[in-house]
Formats: sequence, C-alpha cells, structure tokens
Amino acid sequence: MTANLRVVVAMSGGVDSSVAAALLKDQGFDVVGVMLRLWSEPGTEESNRCCSPESMSMARRAAAVLDIPFHVIDGKTAFHAAVVQGFLDGYGGGATPNPCLQCNKEVRWSFLLEHALALDAEFMATGHYARLLKDESGAIRLLRAIDTSKDQSYVLHVLDQAQLRRTLLPIGEHKKADVRRLAEYYSLPTASRRESQDLCFLAGGDYRDFLRRRRPELFVDGNIVTVSGEVLGEHRGLVNYTIGQRKGLGVPSPVPLYVLRKDVASGNLIVGIEEELGQRELSAANVHWLSGQPNTEPFQANVKTRYTAREAPAEVFPLDGGQHVRIVFDAPQRDITRGQAAVFYQEEYVVGGGIIE
Repeated sequence: MTANLRVVVAMSGGVDSSVAAALLKDQGFDVVGVMLRLWSEPGTEESNRCCSPESMSMARRAAAVLDIPFHVIDGKTAFHAAVVQGFLDGYGGGATPNPCLQCNKEVRWSFLLEHALALDAEFMATGHYARLLKDESGAIRLLRAIDTSKDQSYVLHVLDQAQLRRTLLPIGEHKKADVRRLAEYYSLPTASRRESQDLCFLAGGDYRDFLRRRRPELFVDGNIVTVSGEVLGEHRGLVNYTIGQRKGLGVPSPVPLYVLRKDVASGNLIVGIEEELGQRELSAANVHWLSGQPNTEPFQANVKTRYTAREAPAEVFPLDGGQHVRIVFDAPQRDITRGQAAVFYQEEYVVGGGIIE
C-alpha cells in the first residue's frame, strides 16, 4: 500500500541514489528528489563530489528521466557546523574522526529529514547499502547490506528509532553490479558514473593540506619516541600521522617501525615494532544502541573498529548504564584509532556503537 505515500530521496548525482528513486517510483511511491548543497572550501566548489555542478546536473537529469520533482536545499551552514567543524575539532584534540557519522546524524537524518517532513513526506530514502527490518516488537532493526563488500551499516549505526521508522534503503537488497544494470534499465544518466570514496568537502585533496590551511597551529614538531621513551627523531606534527602507519616516519631503524599512538599532552609520536601494534582492549563513549534501550549486561559480538576494518569477535562490557563500553577482543587488533567508531554486530544485525576513546 504505497500509493500516494510520499518519499523524499536524497539524490547525490550518483548511481545508487538515482536507482533508489527509480525503484521507489516503481513501487508506487510519490517520489520527490532532493539534493543538499553542502559547504565547500572557497575555490573548490567545482570539485566537491557531493554537490559539484556536474553532480547537480546528473541528479537533475536523473529526476527528469524519472519524471519526479527535484529540489535543491541549502545545507551549507548545517554541514559546516556539524561536519567540518567536528572534523577540525577532532583532529585538534588528537583524534581521527569519521565525518560521515556526523553527517548522517546531524545533516541527513536531522536537517534533511526535517525538510522531507515539511514536504509532507512519510519517508526519506538514500542510496546507502544497508537494510532495515521491523521485528516482532515493532522496533526497526539495521542489517548489513546484501552486498557485504559495499555495506554501509557502520556509518548508519548513529540513527535512532524515530529516524529509522522514517527511512527507506532500497539499494541494500541489491548487489552493486545489479544496481548498475538497473540504472541502464531505467536509462539513467548516472549508470556509468564513477564513484568516489573521498571526503566530499576535501574536494579530492589531502586532509593534511586542508588542516594546514584551516588549523596551521596543529602542525607543531615533536619527538618520535619508543614505548620505553627512547627518542629516535622528530615528527612534523601529530596530525601528519595515522595509527599503524609504517612509511614516511623518517627515522633510521634496523626493523620496520609503526605508529602506535599519538600523545597529545606531550606532543610525542610513539612508535614500535609490529608485535607492539595490536591491542586487545578499547573503551568507547557516547554509545548509541539501535533498539533505543541500552544493553547493561556483557555480551558477545563481532566488532568493527573503522569503516574499512574487518569485524572481529569480542566481548562487550557496558558501563555507566550503557553510556560507555569496554571491549575485549579474542585476539589483538591493529590500527585501533581514537575518534573512529566501534560498531557491534550480532549475526547480520547492528546492535550499537560508540566513539573510541
């Protein structure tokens, strides 16, 4: 019974959101296409992949092919406040933030969802690769996509039940190759458009260059030291390095050295051999539980510590009524990074997640 139910589709000018709009129209929904005009660093507007003139043209052309209304909404202020400023503040505090989490929480499923509801829509849809399922209690559960190689449930773990009830994710039931074929079937101009994994507001540039222009005070030299405190050399600013990095350290060593952690208080970059890289435990804060009810008892889960990481079996220990968690992995995990999210899965379902401290 989808006839006359309005859904606003967040269109990016890419193949996934265009096919999402086409599938929903075929299902009988009253589809409205919307594109957010996001903040770009002055002079890079042409390169911001989320709202470049080319992306906007592609989205508009796809909407025309589907014969659906298309609107552009100015989201620059909301995006800068929630995403760009959060990115700058995160690095300023020595963390490595994931801007997509804040974008989904504060921009797409807050700012844009409010606009969708103002257009009398029942739902908002995106081209994310993930699935939703209503369980016996009526709660909405978030699942991995059918195409696990494209799964984006990790960056959607921040959504609450009210937001999930208003959400449709039609692409999650399809493989990427099938989405391309569907785009050709619907004669969409986005069928062969190349996708990008870069952060949109970096406009294809390096995040270090962006930080150097916006927060030059973060590029302070300091010591490169071992776990035991031996000084091996100097670094060129902690923000230039990532956890697990091996190349480009610029210090002589008979064995490969890796970045183990960044000590903001002392300004030291701590390095060590590969065997020192793994950690079995982490703590995470600002934990969000998908059910809306925090877990308070320890439980087994597979945990993903960054978007590109593989899930690893662990035991999750909720603390402070579920606001924090301590996670103990079955085996040491490499590249655990403060500021990234630790997301907990049980079978196909997302249980929750928090920001690594």
